[in-house]
Amino acid sequence: MKDKLIIVSGGMDSITLLHKHAQFIKLAVSFYYGQKHEKEIQCAVENCFMLEIPHITVDISAVGTLLKSDLLKNGGEIPEGHYEDLSMKRTVVPFRNGIMLSIAAGIAESNDCKEILIGNHAGDHAIYPDCRADFIAPMAEAIENGTYGKIQVYAPFLHMTKRQIAITGKSIDVDFSLTWSCYKGGTVHCGKCGTCTERKEALEGFDPTEYEA
Repeated sequence: MKDKLIIVSGGMDSITLLHKHAQFIKLAVSFYYGQKHEKEIQCAVENCFMLEIPHITVDISAVGTLLKSDLLKNGGEIPEGHYEDLSMKRTVVPFRNGIMLSIAAGIAESNDCKEILIGNHAGDHAIYPDCRADFIAPMAEAIENGTYGKIQVYAPFLHMTKRQIAITGKSIDVDFSLTWSCYKGGTVHCGKCGTCTERKEALEGFDPTEYEA
């Protein structure tokens, strides 16, 4: 039965989640919140088309203008280095997952979906507070209590590393060349920003990505 809604960015985590649960997904939702480029969303659209999953993009860029982050068009330059570096905190979009989950809950209930899938993972926890278990758990409880359908939030990658997600994706033949990670949004992945560094480590040995560096 198709009764799940998935929040899909177009990155390797959410695309792996999309393929893994494709047969149960009723609707895929991406968010445009004023990020510097839309390459990830284009990947989300392409993968959903391949899997014949209905997809919508929700434009919340007006909200993005009120937030401060180097990931946004109104922010500074994208920092380079590893995700664990303090500079990468500049790419945090304040309460992004909270905002997206809240909107997704309303869309899910309006479309008779019983569950929301989200692809946050253990590697995000050090930098992004709204990717952690102590955020996801109470947020899931609030969504369940705040919807007539008692909608559930399912974050199956919560305690997995990016490498484990990559191996999961490889095992189900996810085409990682149809995913996007780079924050800079050039013609190809820059190979130097935090997400590119993390992507290289995760896909080592089977990485189809073209990098500038």
